[in-house]
Amino acid sequence: MRFPTRITEMLHIPFPILQGGMAWVADARLAAAVSNGGGLGIIAAANMPPDLLDQELHTVRTLTDRPFGLNVMLLSPTAADATELAARHRVPVVTTGAGAPGKVIDRLKPLGIRVIPVIASVSHARRVAKQGADAVVAEGTEAGGHIGESTTLALVPQVVDAIPIPVIAAGGIADGRGVAAAFALGAEGVQLGTRFVCAQECTVHEAYKRAIIDAGDRETCVTGRPTGHPVRCLKNKLTRAFEELEKSGAPLEEYERLGVGRLRSGVREGDVDWGSLMAGQVAGLVRKIQPASEIIQEIFNEAGDVLERLRVRFPGP
Repeated sequence: MRFPTRITEMLHIPFPILQGGMAWVADARLAAAVSNGGGLGIIAAANMPPDLLDQELHTVRTLTDRPFGLNVMLLSPTAADATELAARHRVPVVTTGAGAPGKVIDRLKPLGIRVIPVIASVSHARRVAKQGADAVVAEGTEAGGHIGESTTLALVPQVVDAIPIPVIAAGGIADGRGVAAAFALGAEGVQLGTRFVCAQECTVHEAYKRAIIDAGDRETCVTGRPTGHPVRCLKNKLTRAFEELEKSGAPLEEYERLGVGRLRSGVREGDVDWGSLMAGQVAGLVRKIQPASEIIQEIFNEAGDVLERLRVRFPGP
């Protein structure tokens, strides 16, 4: 079943699915695998030194001849370098997060690069649409990593009604049922993170993948709200330590000290006790490690079946 939308037409991809730009996770190998599977793979710039990011951008083009993207975390000290590398490499698509994307849009759009900010509110969506964004990723609080407050179910239709550009739904989506629901809300594409952590081509530590696969429906929690940058992760000793800081009213410096290096230790070194294991609430739906292309095919086969069953059950007039 085909799923043509403004997103597939704009990004020149067969399926309207983006892989999230996850720090320490989304490298050239994973991005290429997702792009080769018919979606849009995305490399995470995060705080990556410019020389390493330059290598990643060279590498991805040796692994795929299909469109790919780069995620620029705007609060990162290397965001300006990442933006310039996107310009130099003529990266087809740039997604942005954690900040105002106006400068990125002004720099990259004249080069023909599509810019798609990740947003968590209607007001933010309106603002970036006026600045010239090509589309937005409306991410609900169910997502892993840094999150907003609104759920995907509430956020996506309000954003769809508020702006004329395409909306990509994110947060709480891991299978074809989630994709069908996103379409029902008015989205024209989806972005997945947690499911792609368990892609065969994802180079994170196997213990991180196993923690997601073993997770149940109540295995995530949100910490760091007092900092203004809440994060959803799998529960472990680290999240409990953060919760104790919140209960004690600790100063922000204590959060910073506790959090330093934890994402890398969890993702790359497999420290499932004291590492930061970012994952969405859909972790309980992720049950196996499989190739990225298989994930995409499975999701859209299921989405097609769901939509067909709904059409049969609720035929039009």
